[in-house]
Amino acid sequence: MLKKFFTAIGEYIILVGKSIQKPQKMRVFWKLFMREINDLGVNSFGLVIFTSIFVGAVVAIQMFNNFDTSDFPIPPSFVGYATKAVLVLEFSPTIISLILAGKVGSYIASSIGTMRVSEQIDALDIMGVNSPNFLILPKIIACMIFNPLLIAISIVFGIGGGYLAGVLTGNWTTNDYITGIQMYMPNLFVYYAFTKTIVFAFIIATVPSYFGYNVKGGSLEVGRASTQAVVWTMVFIILSELLLTQLILS
Repeated sequence: MLKKFFTAIGEYIILVGKSIQKPQKMRVFWKLFMREINDLGVNSFGLVIFTSIFVGAVVAIQMFNNFDTSDFPIPPSFVGYATKAVLVLEFSPTIISLILAGKVGSYIASSIGTMRVSEQIDALDIMGVNSPNFLILPKIIACMIFNPLLIAISIVFGIGGGYLAGVLTGNWTTNDYITGIQMYMPNLFVYYAFTKTIVFAFIIATVPSYFGYNVKGGSLEVGRASTQAVVWTMVFIILSELLLTQLILS
């Protein structure tokens, strides 16, 4: 089992190495890149916005309840600050990335896996095309460029969800919430959030690509590879978050 795991790690590193080479034809690369921007990024807007608004509202309400029952008086303005801090540090970069791992990761694994079982990848190799570079590099760059934008949008709409929760419940005033949002937060928190996002984006693009590229069999194996890709992508995201938290925040 351990030997199989390390063999897979080695195959993954080799595949990534082949993927990140200079494209053979830049015109074809940019065409594929723009298509991946749409498939992997733009199509995720709705899911990210919907999730962020409601989770931002839930976080704000939970913060208010915790502060309200505290033995020490905590100003209502800290609801806004705490909501912002939670969204920046943990929710938006990590939870949204896990959601994207399920949505985007399954799409990547199934699309490349389908090309493998239908022998389209073999045809590319026969024509002398660097198939990992042709198929995977546009996905890597699209994710690493667009995912930070999705996370920034998630933070904004999450804070907006907290504002709406205050308006609807009346537990805190608009002025208190805005004052909390404007409180100083270390720049390190933002740097940490977007560093995590870029690393997670690389994982989301490459791990499912590995599983899809190495599918053997038919359509049933493509489905299994998609499931494995999502699971292992989430595992590597969680492990990398632990490592990055120790390196950046400790």
